[in-house]
Amino acid sequence: MSRHQIVIHKSRKQLELYEGNRLIGRYPIAIGKRDTPTPIGHFSIVSKEPNPGGIFGSHWLGLSIPHYGIHGTNNPASIGQSVSKGCIRLHNQDIARLYREVEVGTPVIIQP
Repeated sequence: MSRHQIVIHKSRKQLELYEGNRLIGRYPIAIGKRDTPTPIGHFSIVSKEPNPGGIFGSHWLGLSIPHYGIHGTNNPASIGQSVSKGCIRLHNQDIARLYREVEVGTPVIIQP
């Protein structure tokens, strides 16, 4: 069982990282646009990939819903916007920390 949990607040465009019940990080994010919304629900991290390149920035955390993930970006100006194809984007320095902290199996809750 993972000691961490990720909670994503789409309305605030914010990702929170918890260790147990303690908030240990809060990060601004970009989410899916209207035509390709970020899904809502309970998921988990199923894969981790360093240096995926291109639009995925410095790190990729794959979610248990196929083709969706939490990743960095090569377009930092997009953070705070609804512009992705459903994935959650973070600044590269933020996804690098998240990548180091979480493990495969970490629960991810995406809220409206």
